[in-house]
Amino acid sequence: MTVSTENFVKAVYRQNVIYSADAKLGTIAGILNISNAAATDMARKLATKKLVYYTKYKPLTLTPDGNQLALNVIRKHRLWETFLFKILDLSLHEIHREAEILEHLTSDFLADRIDDYLGNPATDPHGDPIPSGNGKDEVECSQLPLSEADAGNTYIICRLYSSDKDFFDFCISNHLEIGKAIKVERQFGNGKMTEIKVGQNKIVLTREFTSIIFIKLKKDN
Repeated sequence: MTVSTENFVKAVYRQNVIYSADAKLGTIAGILNISNAAATDMARKLATKKLVYYTKYKPLTLTPDGNQLALNVIRKHRLWETFLFKILDLSLHEIHREAEILEHLTSDFLADRIDDYLGNPATDPHGDPIPSGNGKDEVECSQLPLSEADAGNTYIICRLYSSDKDFFDFCISNHLEIGKAIKVERQFGNGKMTEIKVGQNKIVLTREFTSIIFIKLKKDN
């Protein structure tokens, strides 16, 4: 498969499955930084290859084969992120940038070897689940975005869903990392702003941040 094909089905998968968001052609074109005409042309081509369900003016969805292809690319991406983080000590932003390139150059054989070498990790350094070789991508059902957390409870950070350098720099500066316990002090305006306590420090976060920080309830809460 070409890089453009893999990126296209990955974008559709993320919109449909991960974000539960709009997967119209114009949205996919914007994500991939291509014209609407180019996105339409690609959708039609992938529909003939039975990777995408395409109907004019309707959101795109993936066929079973398209879904499998997207998961395969995502698996390679997250395995590389884990390898680069654990072995080469790259930052969370750097591993995403490099994995975007390496995911398209990796055979299934090499992906399996990397997986075995790393001890078959369940998640990558961002907390994202690594799809298995048979195409299953399971997200722990107890996870929820910080914006939906209840005030007064203590949670564990389990996912930082971003590739933005400024976001990770902020997280590092404020000790927001996978496995860290945080207490939700207050929710302002239906989750538009959230006050949390990390150690002895209190921080107020906007919805832009709390929507991509995923947490789970601390068991001894």
